[in-house]
Amino acid sequence: MHQDEGMLTDGPVEGERPGETGPDHRTEQRSARPTGPDYGIEQRLIEAGAARVAGVDEVGRGAWAGPVVVCAAVTDLSTPPAGLTDSKMLTARRRERIAGELRDWVSAYAFGAASHEEIDEVGMTEALRRAAVRALEALPDRPDAIILDGKHDYLGGGRTWPVRTEVKADLRSVTVAAASVLAKVHRDTLMAELGYEEYGFAANAGYPSPVHQEALRRLGPTPHHRLSWSYLDDLPQWRHLKKHRPDIEGQLSLI
Repeated sequence: MHQDEGMLTDGPVEGERPGETGPDHRTEQRSARPTGPDYGIEQRLIEAGAARVAGVDEVGRGAWAGPVVVCAAVTDLSTPPAGLTDSKMLTARRRERIAGELRDWVSAYAFGAASHEEIDEVGMTEALRRAAVRALEALPDRPDAIILDGKHDYLGGGRTWPVRTEVKADLRSVTVAAASVLAKVHRDTLMAELGYEEYGFAANAGYPSPVHQEALRRLGPTPHHRLSWSYLDDLPQWRHLKKHRPDIEGQLSLI
């Protein structure tokens, strides 16, 4: 699951050390490391009888503003675009490049979102469920099995959807990694299009960066902020705007 986003910068690939040359033992160790997600989880589900497997991942859970977005992706088990991995492991430029390739490569993908108002009204778990259902229902064909990143089935798959939860699936499963990248780029674009330059949404996507926190202190929440979250407790001049829900989930504070 995703929390911070876009904080990496382009540079040497992980494991590269400037000045290292030649086939020494360190190069051999690096080449032996896993190179990225594969289809191991998908293959096990197919062997169990699933003809169509969807990978599902979310972005925006930890943001203070904007929607939570879920992507559902289906592939044909062919070789994915080079460099595909969990979106948090990629720079913004690499994510955008890979997302551009994924849109033509995946067999199908769809997005679902739950707004900041819904998050305030029903809490994050229910908002995630709604967004995931919307994404899955927007696919052209209903999947036979769903790989859900994480250990919690927020879809309630035992009742409606055939869900398999997998920890770190965005690093291990090609379809979930594809959903991760597509969801991240899609939501980043939505947040940038909102404007609000003082809050830095184009750079922080509604997450609590220093620029975002300072703008909140000076200017208060925008119409796109989640007003049930506890960051408002640390802003005395704006605390009166807080929407109270005793059972609200996923709150974050400036402290």
